[in-house]
Amino acid sequence: MSVKGKISSFVLDKAMDYISGDPETNIPKLLGWIDALGIKSFELQSKAIHEVLDDKDNNWYKFIMDIWKDVDNDVLKSVFQNFVINGFLLNYAKKQALAEKLDCNIPWAMLIDPTSACNLKCTGCWSAEYGDKLNMTYETLDSIITQGKELGTHFYLFSGGEPLVRKADILRLCEAHPDCQFGAFTNGTLIDDAFAHELLRLCNFIPIISVEGFEEETDFRRGKGTFEKVKEAAQLLRSYRLPFGFSCCYTSQNTEVIGSEEYFDWMIEQGAKFCWFFTYMPVGKEAVPELLATAEQRAFMYGQIRGFRETKPLFTLDFWNDGEYSRGCVAAGREYLHINANGDMEPCAFIHYSDSNIKDKTILEALQSPLFKAYHDRQPFNDNHLRVCPLLDNPGALVEMVETTGAYSTDLMDPEDVRDLSAKCVEAAEDWADVADELWACSGNCVGCGSQAGVL
Repeated sequence: MSVKGKISSFVLDKAMDYISGDPETNIPKLLGWIDALGIKSFELQSKAIHEVLDDKDNNWYKFIMDIWKDVDNDVLKSVFQNFVINGFLLNYAKKQALAEKLDCNIPWAMLIDPTSACNLKCTGCWSAEYGDKLNMTYETLDSIITQGKELGTHFYLFSGGEPLVRKADILRLCEAHPDCQFGAFTNGTLIDDAFAHELLRLCNFIPIISVEGFEEETDFRRGKGTFEKVKEAAQLLRSYRLPFGFSCCYTSQNTEVIGSEEYFDWMIEQGAKFCWFFTYMPVGKEAVPELLATAEQRAFMYGQIRGFRETKPLFTLDFWNDGEYSRGCVAAGREYLHINANGDMEPCAFIHYSDSNIKDKTILEALQSPLFKAYHDRQPFNDNHLRVCPLLDNPGALVEMVETTGAYSTDLMDPEDVRDLSAKCVEAAEDWADVADELWACSGNCVGCGSQAGVL
């Protein structure tokens, strides 16, 4: 760690200890001291934090205080160190300069599949088709993270398959790279007491548990008994004061449940501190296009998530409908990239095409490859940032990039022609276009904008 990094780490450690003694009193004091330093680049953030702290009835005030009450202090220190200091303060300028110099994207995060194996077989999931055929070696995983850190990337997420099939290697990576923040999209069924104990020791891993709604919706897609195992995992993590979140995929079958106030309240009651929302993508020849959410359902989620951000102490991210905040598509290293269990470096977890493999190229070489450069040169794919995806929202955009760059299908079992994949999304894209344009015209300035814009 650099001298600047060591100083930052020391200051953070002392600040966190100070806050933990009495967060309600000491957070405002600490913010006042920072304000006195006159750091220009922090002025906007400081204003936003003051707005929260000055109103104890504010939803986010409750969220912040609950974090200090519910999460182990050493874990909080690690999260702040790796997210805020390593991820932004020490490396943001480095990544920006490198991206400008090389004229390519440099990712803030990487999503990695350590294995194609999974202990479940979920309806409509491409991983269910792959089996346990592919596993990255520990050495390859370690090399990916080492390469990423050289680019300034300190945030790594695991998916699969079920990543916790490789929990021993994941814990080993957490220990080898304490300056990085790790997480995993997991079905939660392999989280046990021994694993939770290790997470508390290491402090730099946060589980993101996939759940499809309540028992009926979750077990319908993931198998009988899965919902109960999810609740058991949440209870265990809560008992260790470990932070965790949920990942929810909304489909034509469960959107109204996932977007309900009852469901948001349930997630908070389970102890989740955040939720990452996705919408179903018909990827793979065995996909079920009928599970695609309708335009009305997607607009419903848009309105519900924004409304509950004002009233529920739960941090939410909507992978598709938050394009206005990310200013468009985040794939191909603009914010993140995906590396599958075969080592193929893909623009996105939902885009199974590549022209680079980690066995043959470095991550930087992949970022400069024709496919990744095609993304870089075309992002954003639409001036309406509620229509960000080159597959789901902009018919033909992915086809053009794949065909002009010579990218290949990375499907491990049955390669899918990009035109066939795109054809499954055309109707959904056309239906969403008018709805999204009306929402975009509303500028997202009103709570519950989805309904107030007149689309529901």
